[in-house]
Amino acid sequence: MVRSPITRPIVQISLDLTNIDEALDTAALAIRAGVDWLEAGTPLILAEGLHGVRALRKAFPGVPIVADLKTMDGGYLEAEMMAKAGATHVVVMARAHAETVKCVVKAGADFGVGVMGDNMICEDMVAGAKWLEDLGCDYVIHHVGYDERRGIAAAGRRMPSPLDQLREVVAAVSIPVQAVGGLSLEQAIQCPQYGAPLVVLGAPLTIDADSFKTADGNLEASLRMICDAVHSQQVPAKA
Repeated sequence: MVRSPITRPIVQISLDLTNIDEALDTAALAIRAGVDWLEAGTPLILAEGLHGVRALRKAFPGVPIVADLKTMDGGYLEAEMMAKAGATHVVVMARAHAETVKCVVKAGADFGVGVMGDNMICEDMVAGAKWLEDLGCDYVIHHVGYDERRGIAAAGRRMPSPLDQLREVVAAVSIPVQAVGGLSLEQAIQCPQYGAPLVVLGAPLTIDADSFKTADGNLEASLRMICDAVHSQQVPAKA
């Protein structure tokens, strides 16, 4: 994978849905609204697998597609399968063994696929991000998980946010960073100001986080406003 510089913020929609038809409908309106990248979210991967990725690739031949595999083992094969199905990016977890990350990176090089390393559940999120870069990942996903957020909130404690350490993660690596996990729309739009130019929209921003169905209301109009707000920003230069 050749690392191309990001010259303007990128908007990615996470299709955290469980059937192909709804994913395709949501993707179509997202592209019309100005979204740059499509993500086959983990629920869609679990429900439809390679068929979902193939369907997205057939419907949107020129659009980058992220397969949110959350790979923990069998890294080369998983990345190869998704690349051949049409994915342009795959996700590997920092809590996987180093050899697994290396295998995904090798597959990324062999099949021209970008590797996104996810630092979710790392004891030291900043160190986890740097470790992923050192192993050859092309991007870092700075991620506070769904269950973690809900569990902490249910216990009456402040829900953690990826914004808590986002500036530190951005400063620690030279590759692009994406922040994921419980962000409000306003916070997601602000991510480029933290130096994280890959803005992801999904549950619970545009998808109902509990039912994993598209949210009610005029999603296309809302997405268009969000895309305009994100694309109007500058990508801060790395120090």
